[in-house]
Amino acid sequence: MIGVLIIPQTRLPIQVLLHKSLALFSPSTIDASKQNTIKDYNWILKNNKGVIFNFEETKGKVVLINFWATWCPPCIAEMPSMQLLYDDYKDKIEFVFVSNETFSVINEFIQKNEYNFEVYNPITKYPDTFNVSSIPRTFLIDKEGNIVVDKTGAANWNSEKVRKTIDALLL
Repeated sequence: MIGVLIIPQTRLPIQVLLHKSLALFSPSTIDASKQNTIKDYNWILKNNKGVIFNFEETKGKVVLINFWATWCPPCIAEMPSMQLLYDDYKDKIEFVFVSNETFSVINEFIQKNEYNFEVYNPITKYPDTFNVSSIPRTFLIDKEGNIVVDKTGAANWNSEKVRKTIDALLL
């Protein structure tokens, strides 16, 4: 077993499988009295076509931000649930998938896995409210800028619990 984990070709799939089993659980919401609020929306990103996206455009909207990378086993593990959530909510909330990797690497990963969400590279530093020190890190933000969910690590984003939370935020 240890030998299988040492071999690079088998290590990543095993790690992803392990994280998929951990990602069966939905993220928890933060009690309203403990929620942080985004005060600074000054954050510039760009997509793979070089189109600039100003995070300021998300003000007043429900937003899901996911910091991730193609080499990250827990990120890979949660992506199928992210895609399913995106498929159903892409016209209702803003999805901001953020990676520091090159677009050639990101695009290969997206195409290989048949994902269709847009990914952004940051041009400027993200607002201090996010304080990302490990990935995946995902935030669900309400229309007033309150961080309702702050999850580090893999989770099931396509759960009934997450969908009910988003639906309530959309009212």
